[in-house]
Amino acid sequence: MLARLVQFALAQRLFVLLAGLLLAGGGWLAFKNLPIDAFPDVASTQVKIIMKAPGMTPEEIETRIAIPIEVEMLGIPNQRILRSVSKYGLVDVTVDFQDGTDIYWARQQVSERLAGIAADLPTGISGGMAPITTPLGEMFMFTVEAPAMTLEERRSLLDWVIRPALRSVPGVADVNALGGKVHALEVVPDPVKLAALGLSMSQLRATIEANNRNDGAGRLGEGDEVLLVRTEGSIRTADDLRALVVKRGGTASNSGSAVRLGDIALVRDGSVTRYGVVTMDGKGEAVQGLVLGLAGANAQKVVDGVTAKIEEIKPTLPKGVELKVFYNRAQLVKTAVGTVSKALLEATALVLVLLGAFLGNLRAAVSVAVVLPLAALGTFVLMRWAGMSANLMSLGGLAIALGMLVDAAVVVVENIVQHMSHDRNKDKLPKLHIVFRAVREVAAPVAAGILIIVVVFLPLLTL
Repeated sequence: MLARLVQFALAQRLFVLLAGLLLAGGGWLAFKNLPIDAFPDVASTQVKIIMKAPGMTPEEIETRIAIPIEVEMLGIPNQRILRSVSKYGLVDVTVDFQDGTDIYWARQQVSERLAGIAADLPTGISGGMAPITTPLGEMFMFTVEAPAMTLEERRSLLDWVIRPALRSVPGVADVNALGGKVHALEVVPDPVKLAALGLSMSQLRATIEANNRNDGAGRLGEGDEVLLVRTEGSIRTADDLRALVVKRGGTASNSGSAVRLGDIALVRDGSVTRYGVVTMDGKGEAVQGLVLGLAGANAQKVVDGVTAKIEEIKPTLPKGVELKVFYNRAQLVKTAVGTVSKALLEATALVLVLLGAFLGNLRAAVSVAVVLPLAALGTFVLMRWAGMSANLMSLGGLAIALGMLVDAAVVVVENIVQHMSHDRNKDKLPKLHIVFRAVREVAAPVAAGILIIVVVFLPLLTL
């Protein structure tokens, strides 16, 4: 079989040449579209559920939230591991699926189960499924630097201007805002006044919720004109909150009066409860943005898109605001992939020089050296087909494989050179026949050596 294959290749040289050119072109296109990352994504398919429960202790969260969710998630097909971590005011439930499970199918299963139990969970909790990302999804980190702005103003700028813009970049799963203060209006009721008026905390909460919304009241037709009627009641300032009417005719002595929120409670500007802070360089608190990439996204393209978007929105930011980048996955990717790529190029050049020196035949050296990039391009086609990324491990393995491939090519080419130089019948036989005899002579041992190496490394595919 090997002899027939060699015979066919020598007889159909034009076909083999065109196939080699086609392989090189396809390999180059595959390399250009190949996902590039520093490390391979070995995380299994997983779906995270993160729920916030302000004020609850870890024991309460585990009993009232974590355990009901875990029980509901039991029995999902292809489920491998189900675990949860309960903290103060927070629970993190992770559902791991078997390798190869479609992430969107898995999220759909979890979403259906979570919707079924939502009514049984305590009121006041928030959250849901985390974005489609992996433990290695952190691709870009920056801080919002603005000496003239408060932590609250910087956090608002990040939440309402920078974050929405970055989330529109292809390949970005989410942008986490960390640190700073989220502005909120605080209501501190006076228990004595509430008791005197016969009001409860639940009534106070219901009043605020009922008045903090905009409603539509239909439309009125007048001739050819249509008027839209709407009530505007959303709370924007502390004065709007103080003016809310909580009760009318609260006492016998003051039956016609309206009790407003400002009469029975202290209303002030504040911030949402913080569960941690971000500091940087020992200079105090900072406001940080963390860009998470989608699972399987090209890290290089994601970072390039985020960088371009930041440059686009910089002119729209307030004067004195600077986005200071302190982590960029592209730099790590460039260093890791560049190191391996440089090693491959240097290896090709070194092989060319050494073969030319030892064989004394430049043509033979070039023939062996051409095998290296051609094999690499063919590998890129297979990597693209299998959905693999070009990373430190895959390219490093490619470099090792090319080194072993050189051994086989050197044996074949060196045997051809020997036959062409020392064969007694070299002047009587055609050169193609001599080449055929030389290749046929070493085809079996070379193929056996390559097969043994493949078998040795085959168990790595099961990891």
